[in-house]
Amino acid sequence: MYEFMALDRPSTALIDRGIALHKMIRLVTMGLGGEGYLNFMGNEFGHPEWIDFPRGDQRLPNGVVIPGNGYSYDKCRRRFDLVNFHFNSYFACVGDADYLRYRGMQEFDQAMQHVEEKYGFMTSELTYISRKDEKDRVIVFERGNLVFVFNFHWNNSYFDYRVGCAKPGKYKIVLDSDDPLFGGFGRLDHNAEYFSFEGWYDDRPRSFMVYAPNRTAVVYALVEDEPKVVNDLELVEIPETVKPAAAEPVKESEPDEESEPLDS
Repeated sequence: MYEFMALDRPSTALIDRGIALHKMIRLVTMGLGGEGYLNFMGNEFGHPEWIDFPRGDQRLPNGVVIPGNGYSYDKCRRRFDLVNFHFNSYFACVGDADYLRYRGMQEFDQAMQHVEEKYGFMTSELTYISRKDEKDRVIVFERGNLVFVFNFHWNNSYFDYRVGCAKPGKYKIVLDSDDPLFGGFGRLDHNAEYFSFEGWYDDRPRSFMVYAPNRTAVVYALVEDEPKVVNDLELVEIPETVKPAAAEPVKESEPDEESEPLDS
């Protein structure tokens, strides 16, 4: 994808399709690929070229000749200039080419890493694929406290789509491939809350309803009990002050009945 990748000109259906599927394929690989995930020299932002190191013709033992590339260095490179990578003072590789659509795919790859770092879903013992719907083009699976919903359909978006889950409670969106930051269309409200309800569905004891736009991947996280806050400060329960015991009143001594009053 070389043409129509500048943000100052309209996109095309082909570019929108490529960017959407690139993000979805990477996330489904990371979500179901086991306990490891590997980037390769620019794939994180959709590098448009292949790598071809300088090589000459190769003759196989059976006489077949595999043609080389004339020892060309033309494709022996990575186009990091498409995201304008540079190293900051912390030796972190960052990009600032905000005028190209490659930046959105790079941001999405970083967001996937942050979700894994926070929730550790790749090493979770709970892994269950609850839905593989060929007609709807939908895949739903769980990893730990996360529920992944993929809608690969090229045209159909689904309202009130029911997805199964194992754990009860409230779920919120923690990763959305349709976020405008990632080159998406922003069709989901990230402030929405999704509450599970009892009842078996897709071999799961509970479920909740979502909106699944076409060609999107959304990750929902179970929201644990959150502390109440006031003015961004966590409320701390202050024990009541221990009051000192009240002093008993001093009784006046009564006169002795046997004693006689003194004469004046």
